[in-house]
Amino acid sequence: MDKRERYRKQLVETKVAPLVVKLGIPTTISMLITNIYNLVDTYFVGTLGVSQQGATGILFTLQAILQAFAFMLGHGAGTHMTRLLAMGKKEEATSYACNAFYLGLAIGTLLLVFGLLFLAPFMVFLGSSPTILPYAKEYGFWVLVSGPFFIASLVLSIFLRYEGKANIAMVGIIAGALLNVFGDYLFIVRLDMGVYGAGLSTAISQFVSFVIMLIGYIKMGQVSLNPKNINFKGRVYANILIAGLPSMLRQGMASISGGVLNNIAKPFGDAALAAMSVVTRYSNFVMCIGLGVGQGLQPVSAYNYAVKRYDRVREGIIFTIVFSSSVVAVISLFTLIFPSVIVSWFNPDEEVIELGSMALRFAAISLFFTPASMVTAITLQSVRKAWSSSFLSLLRNGLAFVPVIFLLVYGFGLGYTGVALSQPIADVLTFLISTPFLILFIKELSKLEKEEAAKARNSEEEE
Repeated sequence: MDKRERYRKQLVETKVAPLVVKLGIPTTISMLITNIYNLVDTYFVGTLGVSQQGATGILFTLQAILQAFAFMLGHGAGTHMTRLLAMGKKEEATSYACNAFYLGLAIGTLLLVFGLLFLAPFMVFLGSSPTILPYAKEYGFWVLVSGPFFIASLVLSIFLRYEGKANIAMVGIIAGALLNVFGDYLFIVRLDMGVYGAGLSTAISQFVSFVIMLIGYIKMGQVSLNPKNINFKGRVYANILIAGLPSMLRQGMASISGGVLNNIAKPFGDAALAAMSVVTRYSNFVMCIGLGVGQGLQPVSAYNYAVKRYDRVREGIIFTIVFSSSVVAVISLFTLIFPSVIVSWFNPDEEVIELGSMALRFAAISLFFTPASMVTAITLQSVRKAWSSSFLSLLRNGLAFVPVIFLLVYGFGLGYTGVALSQPIADVLTFLISTPFLILFIKELSKLEKEEAAKARNSEEEE
């Protein structure tokens, strides 16, 4: 049995729930590990001081920018790769993979050059205060240097997931994460390199992850990454950009909202920036469960929608929402009960604990609403409903968040409480707006399923 047939058999014949879990758990573990080493960074840098930890929040926004490009290219190409491989058009699938992969390297290189040329103003633009700026520059240097490899490794991990080989991506991410934890201890604790050491550790770990995933994809992927397969066709790039737009907006708005959050929280002091850095990273750690399992659904929904197995798409959506919401609910309950304990793990400063506990308590309530809205946007993207998915992707960190934070802080004068409440309120609004899209799509799947059944009956009668 060749790779294509094994791929088809896995996505069309395996029971949906176990298949989503099988594909989603490696992705979830990968995202958890990534977030864990972000939290480890937060912990180690938190031992250096409040301003140093505030720098990790600034650079989290820069990493979101890099992720935005990677997810746009990875999901944009991956969606078309899945469809083309299902149709047996391997050559066309290869062109999508190569164009996206090498474009990611090019974008990362451009960001590296321009970022280093304007490093100080760039950090200020992302929300750095004068006291945080020296540390943000030290960390930011290494984030930019590793940018091309970070983007390329994320693109590869998405390709591997779409091809049902998320385990390979998981190995690369776990190896990088473990190396980063060791590097933080070595460079910060043993060699006393401070924030500069944390950035260096992150850069080394991301390069190692890239090498592992590149070797894994070359050996196990269905398509070749040989540069000769780049065709520079405008249609291919346009299709990648359109299909990947929801991911770009989802992550791009995360970087914009991060910058807005940092700048609005800046007047409340470095402790406020450090507190929101902890809350943001912890919230992303929890959300990656819903997002990870949802991304495990992506290849299942994309392939089965392409071969008109609408019943499997519907079953996958319902299972994924119920499963991920249940897990997130348990973690949210723990967070709601012990917010001050969680914040104190990352920073012992009393003011940071006080400010962070309040924000984390609000976040714990709203996190329960995130899986359903995330799964809805991800699924619509996987079946190439790019505009609906793009709109939903704009909500959480953009259309809902930005007006809410300005209204609460400046309109109602709630100060730091408004900052802490803004993202939770945006999460609930996103859920309420996404729900009708989900209901309509499930109804559409039922209608399409009935139409296919009627065609099959007519075909049998004619025979």
